[in-house]
Amino acid sequence: MGFVYDIFECLPDGSVNWRADVSGLIKARRKLRELVESTGSEYFAMQTPTRAVIFQSEAPALGKRVLQIAYRKESGKQRAHLLRRLGYGVLSVVGNDAAKKLLRMLRPWAGDTSLFMVGHAAPEPTRKEIVEWLKAEYPLVDILVLNPPNQKILGADYNVLQDDSELWVRLLQTRAIGSNSSP
Repeated sequence: MGFVYDIFECLPDGSVNWRADVSGLIKARRKLRELVESTGSEYFAMQTPTRAVIFQSEAPALGKRVLQIAYRKESGKQRAHLLRRLGYGVLSVVGNDAAKKLLRMLRPWAGDTSLFMVGHAAPEPTRKEIVEWLKAEYPLVDILVLNPPNQKILGADYNVLQDDSELWVRLLQTRAIGSNSSP
């Protein structure tokens, strides 16, 4: 008998749902493979006490992962849908506390994240605080911040207007965001 792993499904709206638990690493990998083959969704397994993560996906987005920090659930769902259509694997959270909690739990996985996206619907100090925290914890991961008019968050790699999805999509596609390369 091995460690118990919790199995989570990454849903199309960017949220994560618990689906099962299994005992042992081999059974966890087998269960992940079965779920991916039967549903086509993305899954990961986590051994909660040690926070060890196994990520399984048959999607081409495996190398292009976005963690989105939204401040309004509906906006986050819309952006997650667009990012998935572009071929990105997306996890979405609402708020800074949820982002920090998830990233601490998924620390090994989070370092492989291609991009952090910070939403526009929180006060500037709240968004600035998460950008500073992300830069300190994950200095090699690009941060794209969506801003209301006349705002810019220092420390972010990319600042774009909240409604300019065409610009940030172009940035994703042409500036190699998602490959951990410099702009």
